[in-house]
Amino acid sequence: MACIYGNIMNIDTTGVSQATANQDRLTVNGVEASRRLAETDLAQMENYKGLITRVGRAKQMDPAVIAAIISRESRAGAALEGGWGDYGNAFGLMQVDRRYHTPVGAFDSEQHVTQATEILISFIKEIKAKFPSWSQEQCFKGGISAYNAGVSTVGSYENIDARTTGQDYSNDVVARAQYYKSKGY
Repeated sequence: MACIYGNIMNIDTTGVSQATANQDRLTVNGVEASRRLAETDLAQMENYKGLITRVGRAKQMDPAVIAAIISRESRAGAALEGGWGDYGNAFGLMQVDRRYHTPVGAFDSEQHVTQATEILISFIKEIKAKFPSWSQEQCFKGGISAYNAGVSTVGSYENIDARTTGQDYSNDVVARAQYYKSKGY
Protein backbone atom coordinates (compact mmCIF):
# COMPACT_ATOMS: atom_id res chain seq x y z
CA MET A 1 0.00 0.00 0.00
CA ALA A 2 1.39 3.38 -0.98
CA CYS A 3 1.55 6.15 1.56
CA ILE A 4 1.12 9.46 -0.24
CA TYR A 5 2.86 11.39 2.56
CA GLY A 6 6.31 9.84 2.12
CA ASN A 7 8.33 6.71 2.77
CA ILE A 8 8.90 6.17 6.49
CA MET A 9 11.97 4.07 5.69
CA ASN A 10 13.64 7.11 4.08
CA ILE A 11 13.25 9.37 7.11
CA ASP A 12 16.30 10.01 9.26
CA THR A 13 15.86 9.37 12.96
CA THR A 14 17.86 9.51 16.16
CA GLY A 15 15.26 7.40 17.97
CA VAL A 16 14.20 7.83 21.56
CA SER A 17 15.89 9.85 24.31
CA GLN A 18 17.24 8.18 27.42
CA ALA A 19 14.45 9.79 29.44
CA THR A 20 11.79 8.06 27.33
CA ALA A 21 13.76 4.80 27.23
CA ASN A 22 13.79 4.85 31.03
CA GLN A 23 10.03 4.09 31.09
CA ASP A 24 11.01 0.49 30.32
CA ARG A 25 14.27 0.71 32.29
CA LEU A 26 16.28 0.33 29.09
CA THR A 27 20.03 0.79 29.31
CA VAL A 28 20.20 1.81 25.64
CA ASN A 29 18.71 4.83 23.90
CA GLY A 30 18.27 5.99 20.32
CA VAL A 31 16.92 3.80 17.54
CA GLU A 32 17.69 0.56 19.40
CA ALA A 33 15.63 1.68 22.40
CA SER A 34 12.73 2.76 20.15
CA ARG A 35 12.77 -0.69 18.54
CA ARG A 36 12.74 -2.38 21.94
CA LEU A 37 9.80 -0.24 23.10
CA ALA A 38 7.91 -1.11 19.91
CA GLU A 39 8.79 -4.78 20.32
CA THR A 40 7.41 -4.75 23.88
CA ASP A 41 4.09 -3.52 22.44
CA LEU A 42 4.05 -5.90 19.45
CA ALA A 43 1.92 -8.71 20.93
CA GLN A 44 -0.75 -6.25 22.10
CA MET A 45 -0.50 -4.34 18.78
CA GLU A 46 -1.41 -7.50 16.87
CA ASN A 47 -4.96 -7.15 18.31
CA TYR A 48 -5.32 -3.96 16.26
CA LYS A 49 -3.43 -4.90 13.10
CA GLY A 50 -6.57 -5.41 11.01
CA LEU A 51 -8.11 -2.07 11.91
CA ILE A 52 -4.75 -0.28 11.55
CA THR A 53 -4.39 -1.74 8.06
CA ARG A 54 -7.96 -0.80 7.06
CA VAL A 55 -7.55 2.79 8.24
CA GLY A 56 -4.13 3.04 6.62
CA ARG A 57 -5.52 1.85 3.31
CA ALA A 58 -8.56 4.16 3.50
CA LYS A 59 -6.49 7.23 4.42
CA GLN A 60 -3.38 6.37 2.34
CA MET A 61 -1.31 6.45 5.53
CA ASP A 62 1.41 3.94 6.28
CA PRO A 63 -0.02 1.45 8.82
CA ALA A 64 3.44 1.27 10.44
CA VAL A 65 3.15 4.97 11.33
CA ILE A 66 -0.30 4.45 12.85
CA ALA A 67 1.06 1.51 14.87
CA ALA A 68 4.07 3.56 15.98
CA ILE A 69 1.86 6.39 17.24
CA ILE A 70 -0.33 3.86 19.07
CA SER A 71 2.83 2.39 20.63
CA ARG A 72 4.20 5.78 21.68
CA GLU A 73 0.90 7.29 22.84
CA SER A 74 -0.73 4.41 24.72
CA ARG A 75 1.65 1.44 24.63
CA ALA A 76 -0.98 -0.30 22.45
CA GLY A 77 -3.63 0.50 25.02
CA ALA A 78 -1.71 -0.82 28.04
CA ALA A 79 -1.14 2.67 29.50
CA LEU A 80 -4.82 3.69 29.37
CA GLU A 81 -7.40 3.74 32.15
CA GLY A 82 -10.91 3.39 30.76
CA GLY A 83 -9.59 4.51 27.38
CA TRP A 84 -8.10 7.72 28.82
CA GLY A 85 -4.52 8.91 29.32
CA ASP A 86 -2.63 12.16 29.84
CA TYR A 87 -4.37 12.86 33.16
CA GLY A 88 -7.78 12.46 31.57
CA ASN A 89 -7.09 14.88 28.72
CA ALA A 90 -6.50 12.41 25.88
CA PHE A 91 -8.63 9.51 24.65
CA GLY A 92 -7.98 6.30 22.83
CA LEU A 93 -5.12 4.31 21.41
CA MET A 94 -3.80 7.37 19.57
CA GLN A 95 -4.62 9.81 22.40
CA VAL A 96 -6.90 12.40 20.79
CA ASP A 97 -6.68 15.43 23.08
CA ARG A 98 -10.14 16.58 24.16
CA ARG A 99 -8.86 20.13 24.72
CA TYR A 100 -8.51 20.50 20.93
CA HIS A 101 -10.79 17.82 19.43
CA THR A 102 -13.97 15.97 20.31
CA PRO A 103 -12.97 12.29 20.49
CA VAL A 104 -15.21 9.89 18.58
CA GLY A 105 -15.84 6.16 18.89
CA ALA A 106 -14.62 3.68 21.46
CA PHE A 107 -10.99 4.02 22.58
CA ASP A 108 -9.91 1.11 20.37
CA SER A 109 -12.34 1.54 17.49
CA GLU A 110 -11.80 2.06 13.80
CA GLN A 111 -13.69 5.36 14.17
CA HIS A 112 -11.13 6.56 16.75
CA VAL A 113 -8.09 5.48 14.72
CA THR A 114 -9.60 7.12 11.62
CA GLN A 115 -10.14 10.40 13.48
CA ALA A 116 -6.61 10.41 14.88
CA THR A 117 -5.12 9.55 11.47
CA GLU A 118 -7.07 12.43 9.91
CA ILE A 119 -5.62 14.73 12.58
CA LEU A 120 -2.11 13.51 11.71
CA ILE A 121 -2.76 14.09 8.00
CA SER A 122 -4.01 17.62 8.67
CA PHE A 123 -0.78 18.36 10.55
CA ILE A 124 1.36 16.99 7.71
CA LYS A 125 -0.47 19.31 5.31
CA GLU A 126 -0.07 22.30 7.66
CA ILE A 127 3.67 21.62 7.97
CA LYS A 128 3.94 21.48 4.16
CA ALA A 129 2.23 24.88 3.96
CA LYS A 130 4.50 26.29 6.70
CA PHE A 131 7.71 24.87 5.18
CA PRO A 132 7.13 24.65 1.39
CA SER A 133 10.82 23.98 0.70
CA TRP A 134 10.90 20.86 2.89
CA SER A 135 10.98 17.45 1.21
CA GLN A 136 7.98 15.13 1.43
CA GLU A 137 9.72 13.06 4.13
CA GLN A 138 10.65 16.16 6.15
CA CYS A 139 7.00 17.27 6.08
CA PHE A 140 5.94 13.76 7.12
CA LYS A 141 8.27 13.87 10.12
CA GLY A 142 7.21 17.45 10.88
CA GLY A 143 3.57 16.38 10.88
CA ILE A 144 4.39 13.59 13.34
CA SER A 145 6.08 16.13 15.61
CA ALA A 146 3.06 18.44 15.30
CA TYR A 147 0.74 15.54 16.19
CA ASN A 148 2.31 15.65 19.64
CA ALA A 149 2.89 19.35 20.20
CA GLY A 150 1.16 21.36 17.48
CA VAL A 151 2.31 23.00 14.26
CA SER A 152 3.43 26.17 16.03
CA THR A 153 6.07 24.21 17.96
CA VAL A 154 7.88 23.06 14.80
CA GLY A 155 10.43 25.78 14.09
CA SER A 156 13.13 23.99 12.13
CA TYR A 157 13.95 20.52 10.89
CA GLU A 158 17.18 20.42 12.89
CA ASN A 159 15.28 20.95 16.16
CA ILE A 160 12.05 19.27 15.11
CA ASP A 161 11.40 17.74 18.54
CA ALA A 162 12.60 20.65 20.70
CA ARG A 163 9.12 21.20 22.15
CA THR A 164 7.69 17.66 22.00
CA THR A 165 7.21 15.31 24.93
CA GLY A 166 10.65 13.96 25.85
CA GLN A 167 12.12 16.16 23.11
CA ASP A 168 12.12 13.02 20.96
CA TYR A 169 8.55 12.41 19.76
CA SER A 170 8.92 12.33 15.97
CA ASN A 171 12.32 10.65 16.11
CA ASP A 172 10.90 7.94 18.37
CA VAL A 173 7.75 7.46 16.28
CA VAL A 174 9.78 7.22 13.05
CA ALA A 175 12.09 4.59 14.59
CA ARG A 176 9.14 2.62 15.97
CA ALA A 177 7.41 2.84 12.57
CA GLN A 178 10.50 1.48 10.84
CA TYR A 179 10.40 -1.44 13.29
CA TYR A 180 6.68 -2.08 12.70
CA LYS A 181 7.26 -1.91 8.93
CA SER A 182 9.70 -4.81 9.34
CA LYS A 183 6.90 -6.72 11.12
CA GLY A 184 4.43 -6.43 8.25
CA TYR A 185 2.57 -3.27 9.13
